[in-house]
Amino acid sequence: MVDDSPLLLTLELGGIFVFAISGGLVAVRKRLDVFGVLVLAGATGLGGGFLRDMLIGATPPAALADWRYLLVPVAAGMTTFLFHPTIGRMERVVSIFDAAGLGLFCVTGALKALEFGLGPVPAALLGMLTGIGGGIVRDLLAGRVPVIFSSELYATPALAGAAWAVFAHDRGWALVIVAIPGVVVCFGWRVLAIMRNWRAPIARGPSSV
Repeated sequence: MVDDSPLLLTLELGGIFVFAISGGLVAVRKRLDVFGVLVLAGATGLGGGFLRDMLIGATPPAALADWRYLLVPVAAGMTTFLFHPTIGRMERVVSIFDAAGLGLFCVTGALKALEFGLGPVPAALLGMLTGIGGGIVRDLLAGRVPVIFSSELYATPALAGAAWAVFAHDRGWALVIVAIPGVVVCFGWRVLAIMRNWRAPIARGPSSV
């Protein structure tokens, strides 16, 4: 658990749920069975937080210490398995869910890193890793190039949201002011990138040298 705050717990569980839906949908499209859907949903929802906890020495990881962290991705995976035709038709909505999960996780990851004594820069970077970690695990398990390497603006919005959380936390502002704007910054940037097809620059010219 991030800390005793109900707000942060809600944000983290919400992030797990929406990320797990995106992972479950990828599994369904890869024609995996129900076990495969649950595994990919769980890996997507819990992967970023698991990496964060292992790196900062928060053992056992929250995903293994609190039953709610395991129940949420199972519920999301089963929901996707049973209702994937409806969810699949809402491709843009699923992308919005993924953006919401990114915003939720980058903030909770940064705040937990601060709680464990990391400095501002490492905490912001760990917040970004918490946000993108589940997606990386999902894409690797599904045999895809991780989305953060495909020129989409994904990691940058996560870093911006985490940086705000660190900045506001260091000034002693209220938790709502620390968390909510950080989520909004990351979510808003990611959604605008999706809607306007913003891309990170890639190398020009022939790939062979």
